[in-house]
Amino acid sequence: MISPATYALFVTASLVLVLVPGPNHFYITARGLAQGRAAGLASAFGVETGTLVHIAAAAAGLSYLISRSAALFAVVKWVGVAYLGYLAFRAFTGGGQEEGGTPAPQPLRKVFLEGVLVNVLNPKVALFFLAFLPQFVDPGAGSPALQIVVFGLTLLLLGLVSDVVYACTAGALGRRLGRHVRALRYVSGLVYLGLGVATAFAGRK
Repeated sequence: MISPATYALFVTASLVLVLVPGPNHFYITARGLAQGRAAGLASAFGVETGTLVHIAAAAAGLSYLISRSAALFAVVKWVGVAYLGYLAFRAFTGGGQEEGGTPAPQPLRKVFLEGVLVNVLNPKVALFFLAFLPQFVDPGAGSPALQIVVFGLTLLLLGLVSDVVYACTAGALGRRLGRHVRALRYVSGLVYLGLGVATAFAGRK
């Protein structure tokens, strides 16, 4: 059983992490600005659903395998880069526009799945879970895999609260800036492009 002191320390460290703006926040903000609060929330829930995959992978030891296999890491990384590049291209070119140049809103289901993919295809997230969660695992407190799941779900819930705040804030700003559709599209494209570049330069260390 995880000791209360260890869990409290983990929660404190996790709060510091989720309060610092990161790639997920920028992605969710871009979705909220481009399509409103509902899309921002859908992307937030999608991102954290992708986090469930990383938690399961860390508990099963797959994150360790990715960190040790250069080929597997490269495959995951470049698939992620390609997908983010596609999102950037679509934003810059206004893919799926309706008449009059207004971007056709994406179905929320598609926005959700996009958030899942963006997070799952980011190898840096997998390595983060491998590096961060085990620091709090006590071999004498029961199953290490179960402890990782508990810590991972705690981090997920804290992250979701932070994500929802970003999504709602971006959605409100998006409504006010609705006239500047083209500018918002370029902002979204730059965010996707920046995330893709960051992923491309991600190293296994």
